[in-house]
Amino acid sequence: MHPHRNPGREEIGTQRRECGRKKEMEVEGSSKKMIATQEEMVEARVPLAYRDQCAHLLIPLNKCRQAEFYLPWKCENERHSYEKCEYELVMERMLQMQKIRQEQQKADAKQPLILVPKPANA
Repeated sequence: MHPHRNPGREEIGTQRRECGRKKEMEVEGSSKKMIATQEEMVEARVPLAYRDQCAHLLIPLNKCRQAEFYLPWKCENERHSYEKCEYELVMERMLQMQKIRQEQQKADAKQPLILVPKPANA
């Protein structure tokens, strides 16, 4: 552990769980599990913004990119699998948000409208 890092800071909404020798994290509200550990992501220097459920695919992609000098026609399989994983995460979040909006609309529809009668002299 580095002295300047806060050891208690974990990704929001995650729980650590023992799976054999590796610690796997679960992200609430998501069907995908975190496969890459925090230590692996730190070692691979994955930026914080990219430490999601697809980080385990980003690590080999970045290694391949570095080895192939970022040539766009190289590492196609790795890039495709990473982009597909990210797409599935976005679609999952969109469906979750759609369900939340539908539930809010149902709740709003159940609330009665309060009608204020007009005064007789108006």
